[in-house]
Amino acid sequence: MKFFKNKKVLLSLFGLLFLLGTTGYTYSDRFFEVAKAIDLFTKVYKELAFSYVDEINPEEMMRAGIRGMLASIDPYTVFMDEKKQDDIDLLTNGKYGGIGVSIGMRDGKAVLLEIMDGYSAQKQGLITGDIINKVDGTPVTEKNFDNISAMVKGDPGSFVKLEILRAGTKDTLNFELLREEIKVKSVAYAGFYPENSDIAYIKLTQFSRPAGEEVKNALLELKKQRPVAGVIFDLRNNPGGLLDIAVDISNRFLNKGQLIVTTKGRSQETARKYFATQEPMLKDVPLILLVNEGSASASEIFAGAIQDHDRGLILGEKSFGKGLVQTIAPLSYNTSLKITTSKYFTPSGRCIQKIDYFKDNKVLAGNDSLTKNSFTTDGQRTVFSSGGITPDTVVVEQEYPGVIRDMLAKGIFFKFVTDLIAENGKEKSLLLTDNELINLLKSYITKQNFTYKTDVEKKFDELVDLSKKQKQYSQLTQKFLDLQSSIKKTSAFEYTDYTKEMLEEIRIELAGRSHGNEGRVKESLKYDGQFQSAVTLIKNQSTYKFLLSGKH
Repeated sequence: MKFFKNKKVLLSLFGLLFLLGTTGYTYSDRFFEVAKAIDLFTKVYKELAFSYVDEINPEEMMRAGIRGMLASIDPYTVFMDEKKQDDIDLLTNGKYGGIGVSIGMRDGKAVLLEIMDGYSAQKQGLITGDIINKVDGTPVTEKNFDNISAMVKGDPGSFVKLEILRAGTKDTLNFELLREEIKVKSVAYAGFYPENSDIAYIKLTQFSRPAGEEVKNALLELKKQRPVAGVIFDLRNNPGGLLDIAVDISNRFLNKGQLIVTTKGRSQETARKYFATQEPMLKDVPLILLVNEGSASASEIFAGAIQDHDRGLILGEKSFGKGLVQTIAPLSYNTSLKITTSKYFTPSGRCIQKIDYFKDNKVLAGNDSLTKNSFTTDGQRTVFSSGGITPDTVVVEQEYPGVIRDMLAKGIFFKFVTDLIAENGKEKSLLLTDNELINLLKSYITKQNFTYKTDVEKKFDELVDLSKKQKQYSQLTQKFLDLQSSIKKTSAFEYTDYTKEMLEEIRIELAGRSHGNEGRVKESLKYDGQFQSAVTLIKNQSTYKFLLSGKH
């Protein structure tokens, strides 16, 4: 029977559960309750595994049980199987074995979205936009796409064969690439921007293990180049990472001895305070942190410490609101449990957790630390708990027009630039005028049969579908057709309405192809309203100090 292929695992599990179930109750009522629950779970599991009418996969049933159990608490406590171990290694070590590419799905094909500088893929001539047709002889399909990344990754020193389809080339291209140790940068860009200014810009994408050292080195390099008059630290869409790295980076800006964050677990004994242990690298230099709804966890620890000590201003939109701390507990068989072990509190004492997973939860006990209360910063400014970090100055990110969002979702700009470079080369493509680019894009979109429906058209279609279920629909058909014609005329897609936005996306994509991720970041800052507001604020020191004073 297939069932017994996991017999060793199953028997070990039964043995462990039996021991827990027969010895736990002697210590306390709580241990007895745990033992009783495990004993009941074991009996249900055994009955199903051996007596259910159809054969059951014991491993899948056990994992389904684990997932169900964890679903009753918070979404950050998760079981991590063998496939997730690479994610843990990447976060904790900041490196993995691979060829230096980022892979995504475009029109059902596995496409190279980014080629990292200095690694095998770049050195052997792979380019952004290449399509992976086969990996070690295995055809790539939508069904096995989730496994492609794992197939391309591997132990450093090993080789992987890729069959590539490239725009402008009829034949497939074959590469045999050496896997190397890929170090993923947490600092996507650090430099003076605008380039002739004394304002430093640092974009941090995650708080992985190397991030603290990267930020330190970036600050040292900037100080070598010229005196720094201000720092704009970009935490937008940074989902967080390691708590101790958030503490380390906060340490670079706060005064020695200042509290950075406090964590509190189930008991008072688990509470821990983290303080700045060294003098700041850029003392008294104006500092602005950019945040948005994608800034979470460690990003919010950093932002909360800066805000509570009035060390700098937070600009942008309200952050995500994740005030829970997880610990990774290794389990057997190359699996782990990422478990919420504590809440964190900013220096003023606030927990910024937005969603209360504890309220009205029979499994969890409620906690009043998640209610909204007011607190004060060192300078007596009022800040609030719950709901994330509220910026000191709110600047709403410019929303993409619907048609631009649709074009981005369908990869129109990515594919257009891929074909443009295949036909003209990078240098010539970069020299094309705005009018030339727009005309070429028009032609490309026509060939792609791209269509776009406005929100009004979509709602109208829903109304028509709903009306078809009514008896009177036949009497209204002509009126619907007339109204539909009118809506199409007023909603007609006009290129001239969105020329500016389309050109921005094309220029950003071209910059990325020409100068990598750094080029993409620098080009995007030209059109970034939140960044431009931060630059203006740093230049206007009277307004900067006024906002920090809390007198407004």
